[in-house]
Amino acid sequence: MLFFGRTVTPIQSTTPSRREEKKQIEQLIAGVASGSREAMEQLYLRVHGPVYGFVLSITKNPQDAEDVVSDLFIRLYDVASNYQPEGKPMAWLFSIARNLALMKLRSSKRNTHLTAEEWEAFPYEGERVTPEERLLLAEAMTGLSEEERQILMLHAAAGFKHREIASLLELPLPTVLSKYHRAIKKLSRKFEEE
Repeated sequence: MLFFGRTVTPIQSTTPSRREEKKQIEQLIAGVASGSREAMEQLYLRVHGPVYGFVLSITKNPQDAEDVVSDLFIRLYDVASNYQPEGKPMAWLFSIARNLALMKLRSSKRNTHLTAEEWEAFPYEGERVTPEERLLLAEAMTGLSEEERQILMLHAAAGFKHREIASLLELPLPTVLSKYHRAIKKLSRKFEEE
């Protein structure tokens, strides 16, 4: 995987539990705060996919999403020391990414839908999603509102709990649950039509 023009390889390990994963991400953030380039590379490898998916759901443009993710990792060198270990490192990263994405949208005054080619460029983890399924998913996602898309991506792609999503997006928990279930129903109807 490329990281700022260098090829890096992730550290291979067994799949950690959710708590261990959070602790490891917090340790990487602490490493970034102390100026460790390796910690930054490992943090990038761990969180790039979910952060990119979340930002893409806001910007709806792959180039803008990549710009925001790059800006996030550049900015981390300055703000990593501000992180207070509370067991929510991804929520902290997502809130910074969200702010950067919203600033990007304001500056570009653009809010377009993703084309099939742009969805095809989304870096899906694993081999579970075929190219045909990606196109079908991309088409179905266009029928969702922005908040529904964000909630779905945070829950399904990034693995956040609904309560964490509510906190991150500053929405009441019942609203998050309602929008999530509405998004699932819309996707189900769309898939049944196909």
